[in-house]
Amino acid sequence: MQLPTALRALGHRNYRLFFAGQLISLIGTWMQSVGEMWLVYRLTHSSLLLGTAGFFSQIPVFLLAPFGGMLADTRDRRKILVATQSSAMVLAGILAVLTLTGVVRVWHVFTLAALLGVVNAADIPTRQAFVADLVARDDLMNAIALNSSMFNGARVVGPAVAGILIASIGEGWCFFANSASYIAVITGLLMMSFGSQRQRKLQMEISAFEHIAEGFRFVFSTPPISALMMLLGAVSLFGISYAVLMPVFADQILHVGAHGLGILMGFSGGGALLGAIALAMKKRVQGLGRWVTVSAAMFGVALMAFSFSQHFWLSCLLIFCAGFFMMVQMSSSNTLIQSMVPDRLRGRVMAVYSMMFMGMAPLGSILAGGVAERLKAPLTVAGGAGLCVVAAGVFGHFLPQIRPHARELIIAQQMQAAVPAEPNNARLTGG
Repeated sequence: MQLPTALRALGHRNYRLFFAGQLISLIGTWMQSVGEMWLVYRLTHSSLLLGTAGFFSQIPVFLLAPFGGMLADTRDRRKILVATQSSAMVLAGILAVLTLTGVVRVWHVFTLAALLGVVNAADIPTRQAFVADLVARDDLMNAIALNSSMFNGARVVGPAVAGILIASIGEGWCFFANSASYIAVITGLLMMSFGSQRQRKLQMEISAFEHIAEGFRFVFSTPPISALMMLLGAVSLFGISYAVLMPVFADQILHVGAHGLGILMGFSGGGALLGAIALAMKKRVQGLGRWVTVSAAMFGVALMAFSFSQHFWLSCLLIFCAGFFMMVQMSSSNTLIQSMVPDRLRGRVMAVYSMMFMGMAPLGSILAGGVAERLKAPLTVAGGAGLCVVAAGVFGHFLPQIRPHARELIIAQQMQAAVPAEPNNARLTGG
């Protein structure tokens, strides 16, 4: 049966297993994310400590992702993912037990968040690179977009369910559900079959640090990739940190409590899901550079408007728009970068992507939490949103200069994969 264009990557059995397992697991992950935020806020009522929780959960990604990327390029990616997903399952189970028994303290949350961050430092770049092992190269763009759709579909369901559970029976059951959800993705990974899968072996004649340095050199000596990374890092640092302040908006500004927080996060995820679907329907990379520029700017505009809203349903609409534009920018950047990078460097380059996407967020979280203690949450979010607009303008200014180099890189990778390179299929941006 011929699958629709937007679902064509699901024609690959291994990708179907990956997609189904991740979808279930990510619903649990989003439930834990909302539950953890509300737990910290309930225990402390502190914007600064909300930011600190985000910092502890994500700073290990910034510091350790390069080592994770090296592992992804030199070891069996499936085995790495089985190990990381199993570790995450155990950590979620520990947090569930601590919370359900009523002994949980803020330092428990921070410690477990930091340990999960260490796990994610290996998991995230490996998971990003693993997609290329599951589909043909001409389906890679669609697989990345479907991954984003899966991530944000879970982001719609998870927070909504979490809001109901938190309001009725407490945060601990969110953590328990997340721990159980990892069974699905681990089962899917173990069911995959690769036949004569390429073995990755570390070249012992050079050190691990030299492997890592090779990835950084490629990123920062390649203007199209470094420009995309810098914009990604700026939006992550100044814009995405709004998420850690969502309990403050839900409680102090919109007065809707934990249930309203779940709805807000669900609307944000719904917008991101729609953005991912829009990208999944796109067949070529043509025009994605312009998509990145416009979506980064519009994300800032929507987020700034959200920061000043005091009406719940208007806030839901604005955060929906912010989620849409954020996901278009992130997924388009991911697609362009993966279209330009050689497979032997894919894990290490995606480690830098993880550092910019996930790794800059903890710095933004601690910054946003500290500033919000003095300037209040709305002004903090508005200021970060304005900086996102400025960063998008700078990227748009340099886009015409980096477009030819990007076209050359994409054509080179298409030729390496024996895929015909059409001029219109290798443009970073339209017209």
